[in-house]
Amino acid sequence: MVAVLSLTSLLPTLLQTLAIPLIPNFPVLLNASPTDASWVVTITPLTGAIVTPVSGRLGDLFGKRRVLLLTLAAVITGTVISALTSSLWPMVIGRGLQGLGMGVIPLAFGLLRDQLPPSRIGGAITLLSATLGLGGAMGMPLAGLIAEHFNWHVLFWGSAGLGLLCALLTALVVPESPQHAEGRFDVVGTIGLTVGLIVLLLPIVNGGQWGWGSTRTLGFGAAAIVVLLAWARYQLRVGSPLVDLRVSARRPVLMANLATVAMGFAIFAMLFAFPQILQAPTATGYGFGQSLVRSGLVVATNGVVALLLTPVAARLIARYGARLAMMLGAILIAAGYVFVMLWTDSVIDIVVASSLIGAGAGISVAATSNLITDAVPVTDTASANGVNTLMRSVGSATSTAVLTVVLAHATISLGSATLPAAEGFRTTFIVGAAAAIVGLLFSALIPTRTPMSGGPAQRPPARRRVVRNQGDPDVRDILAG
Repeated sequence: MVAVLSLTSLLPTLLQTLAIPLIPNFPVLLNASPTDASWVVTITPLTGAIVTPVSGRLGDLFGKRRVLLLTLAAVITGTVISALTSSLWPMVIGRGLQGLGMGVIPLAFGLLRDQLPPSRIGGAITLLSATLGLGGAMGMPLAGLIAEHFNWHVLFWGSAGLGLLCALLTALVVPESPQHAEGRFDVVGTIGLTVGLIVLLLPIVNGGQWGWGSTRTLGFGAAAIVVLLAWARYQLRVGSPLVDLRVSARRPVLMANLATVAMGFAIFAMLFAFPQILQAPTATGYGFGQSLVRSGLVVATNGVVALLLTPVAARLIARYGARLAMMLGAILIAAGYVFVMLWTDSVIDIVVASSLIGAGAGISVAATSNLITDAVPVTDTASANGVNTLMRSVGSATSTAVLTVVLAHATISLGSATLPAAEGFRTTFIVGAAAAIVGLLFSALIPTRTPMSGGPAQRPPARRRVVRNQGDPDVRDILAG
């Protein structure tokens, strides 16, 4: 069951990065303008961000296995649509359905907590967290390899086959969860969150094209604030909310989610910058002139390292607690950026930096997932992990927006091409390290004596004898003894 859920969780992160190498080619492949073609990539994280808290709540209410299978069916449908079309809007619809796969992640975390004995939950969650990073790291080299040697539709046919395999294995191996939350599904809250996230993420993702000071960008930002505040007020008043904000406001959960936003920003900065450095011409003074496949393989080391460190991460969390493990992960991510700022003489230096950041990412994501899972009631496991996954998506989307601006303001001309300058990448690394340090600070604010820390608070309280009659001789003997 652990292996099947880990494989299933690899699928959505793979789909998130699968189309990135084809971004320059989509206008030609789909006969569309570059602005319209950008929706092929933008729509996937957008629908993924929306679906994660929704799928988690649906799983808590109606059964995590059932909702997981329905989610996989939507993903398979989306990949088949993308495999069959060469037109823009069917491709956008297919990619949007693929983004729904992010809802698999909180459901998988919830199933692990519901089905496994307590002694095995931590290690299983750590393994599943490591496969998330591996899926994201595999997407770019795999897409580059297929795009260079096969028709680009093969990418989506292969993804459809993997999705079908995951669905069959889930149906055969994974039992339904015995834990169900009470209440109704919050339709109004779902609509409010959907609208709020759309108007929040659209200007973040497209602000570079629209202009950060444009009326459209500022208007969307103001609308996001109004809608999300109204949504939060409604969630606090409704009897069965989509997201229990009172649980999310508990200090361990709140600090973990804030740390997740910062860590998501820091981790994505590597995925954003390293491939560009590796593929840039050597004439830039910083580039290595690597092919798409080779650069993808170099960056993929972060996911491989995260997977190989799974046993180490599980032991760290079990022995020292999730809080200290999160702090260690943040320190390793910051160290990776410091290393690449000091040494970028060869591809090996990029491999070392990618490995350090991957190690930190693997440990921090596993620790956060363990922390969230242990800090909330069993009936809220999937929805709480869905909110945490949403926080990571917000961090990644914000990282893209900020770093696009950073690199756009530091460029060099090489022939007829305009490329980012070395100063822009140095600023990117500084920003990535700063985000990791912010994640470290939020991790340090998590209470030490909490159920998820493995400390004394995790042990059940001693049973107390209720003395009803102090005059009874047997009671006096017990008290004297």
